[in-house]
Amino acid sequence: MLDERTDEAHFTRMDSSLFHRGDRSPSLAQSLVGYVLALLMVAGTTLICLLVSDRFGTSAVVMLYLPPVLAAAIYAGLRPGLMAALASTLAYNYYFTAPFRTFLIHSPADVVTVLILLLVAVVSSQLAASVRAQAQLAASHAARNATIAGFARRLLATKDEQDVASETVNEISRIYSCEAILLSGEGAPEVTVATCNGAALNPSDFAAAAAALESGKAAGRGQALVRESDWQFHPITSQAKPLAVIGLAREDGRLPVAKEQVQLLDSLLDQAALALERARLDRESREAAALREMDRLRSALLVSIGDDVKPRLNAIQANLRALRRDGSADRSIVAELTDEVTKVDRYIDTLVDLGPGADQTPLLFGEISVDLHRRSVLKGGEEVHLTPKELAVLSELAKHAGRVLSHRHLLRAVWGPAQQDHIDYLRVAIRALRQKLEADPAHPALIINEPGVGYRLVSA
Repeated sequence: MLDERTDEAHFTRMDSSLFHRGDRSPSLAQSLVGYVLALLMVAGTTLICLLVSDRFGTSAVVMLYLPPVLAAAIYAGLRPGLMAALASTLAYNYYFTAPFRTFLIHSPADVVTVLILLLVAVVSSQLAASVRAQAQLAASHAARNATIAGFARRLLATKDEQDVASETVNEISRIYSCEAILLSGEGAPEVTVATCNGAALNPSDFAAAAAALESGKAAGRGQALVRESDWQFHPITSQAKPLAVIGLAREDGRLPVAKEQVQLLDSLLDQAALALERARLDRESREAAALREMDRLRSALLVSIGDDVKPRLNAIQANLRALRRDGSADRSIVAELTDEVTKVDRYIDTLVDLGPGADQTPLLFGEISVDLHRRSVLKGGEEVHLTPKELAVLSELAKHAGRVLSHRHLLRAVWGPAQQDHIDYLRVAIRALRQKLEADPAHPALIINEPGVGYRLVSA
């Protein structure tokens, strides 16, 4: 395990250096070092050739100039390799072709030798430079694969959507050496899930985030959408549906993601999307299990009321009827007790009617069918997937179809008393329900908003 982490860190650093190197041209100092090394290798080879030529003649030294050309091309690049090829040709011409110590050539054979040396040196430098480029590309791909695999392993250890968002922000901020922020929402970036270094957004930044979330395309700085933003936002998409957006920015004002870096970012965001989708499904599964448990407890309670309370009410009613027939008790008191017991009995019947079996008949609202017992919703005969919160809101509206339910009522019923002031939660759920159920979400005809009060489900 330690070796895997060490290798992963090594490849991550390598990948970062490779794509940042591609982001900027080599500095003047780096270029000069390559050229100087190429010339020094040619000069050293020339000294060796001078020693060899004294014993074996000048014809034996031609091939000795190829190794420095190859070395320069492999370790410094194509241009230093070409420089070494030219320098080798000139050095051979100057020292080893008659007349010596000049760049003149008297012998046609020497002219052919020099030209062939130049041609072979140039071709060799290009081939060596190509090998170097392929090696760098392979190393870059290996590093990127290691980075993606390491990120995926860390995401597997996350427990919920907040952990996934934090891990994503921290990893991308580290790889790209920039600030990062992740926002999530239904149709609008309403919730900041995770941020790096306490980053904050202004209205134009939120506009860019909303554009990226709505269009599923990158927006913000350097992009076609909402260029005024200082941040660059990228959607985190699962099955062509944006789940969230991540914003990136640099303090120096440069673009946070260059063209050659986009492929790695897309791969990382794909892994984040899978993790967010997994976390969301886990959360919905837990919420559904909790709702089923609540329904089971409610059913057990109602059955208990029906089995334990009803017989006692029946006994009380029988005794009151006996007192009435006997005539020994005060008739007004007996009548009042009988009336109160009848009300309680009616309340118990209403509660028992809410138990299992009462909700088994689906409620119909046009082409929408809401089955409260099976917790399913059909639109035109096809099942509609709703999250537990969306289903809970729709169920509450369906139970009181035609009535206006206040914001506080719906928030207490679905999210609990502690969340009854968070109207944004309810708005997000209503917006999602309209997108899934309404024929025209922009002009809702099923779920009607009563401004300042709440919402009403139109009954058939």
